[in-house]
Amino acid sequence: MTGETFDLGPQALIVARLAQGVTEERLDGVTPCPEYAVHNLLGHLAGLAVAFRDAGRKDLGPTTNTSPDTVVPDIEPGWREALPKALDELAEAWRDPAAWTGETRAGGVPLPGAVAAAVAADELVVHGWDLARATGQAYEPDAAALQASYALLAAAAADPSSDGGLFGPVVPVPDDAPLLDRVIGVSGRDPGWKP
Repeated sequence: MTGETFDLGPQALIVARLAQGVTEERLDGVTPCPEYAVHNLLGHLAGLAVAFRDAGRKDLGPTTNTSPDTVVPDIEPGWREALPKALDELAEAWRDPAAWTGETRAGGVPLPGAVAAAVAADELVVHGWDLARATGQAYEPDAAALQASYALLAAAAADPSSDGGLFGPVVPVPDDAPLLDRVIGVSGRDPGWKP
C-alpha cells in the first residue's frame, strides 16, 4: 500500500445502489460465493459495513472481533434502510485521517489502519461485483477503490507464504484484461461467472 488515503464513499454508494436494485425474487438466487445466496451476500455486506465502520472509528469490540466465517450471514428485517446507512457510516468513518493511522481490527485480525481501509475497499469492490453478477445489474466500481483492491490482492497472491490468494486459488486472467477482471481473477473468481 502506498499510504495514500482515498474516499471509500463512491464505492460504498455504488454498493448501496446495487443493493437497492435487488428485487425480492432475486433474494434466493445464486452468487459467485458458492455458500451464499443473494440474501446471504447482502447480510455479509451489512455485517462488513458495520465492522469496517467500527474499525475506522477504532471502536473495537464484538463487531470488529468476530470472524466473518463464524456464521452464514443473512439479511435482517429493515435491511433496505439499514444497509445504505451502514455503508454511508463506513465511508464517513474513513474520511477521518486518524482512521488511516495506527492499528485497528476487523474480523478479529489486528491491522494497520491503511491496510484495513484497503481490505474494506476490496470487500466493497469484489462483493459489489458478486452482487451485480448475481442480480443482473451493470457494474462499474470506483477507480480508487478498484486500484486499492488490486494492490491488496496482487500482493497477497505474490506472497510465497500464501497458497495463491486471500480468498482462494487465483483464476488466471490475461495481463491485458480490464483491471476489474484482473481483480476478480486474483480474488479467486471467474470473471465470466453467470448465474
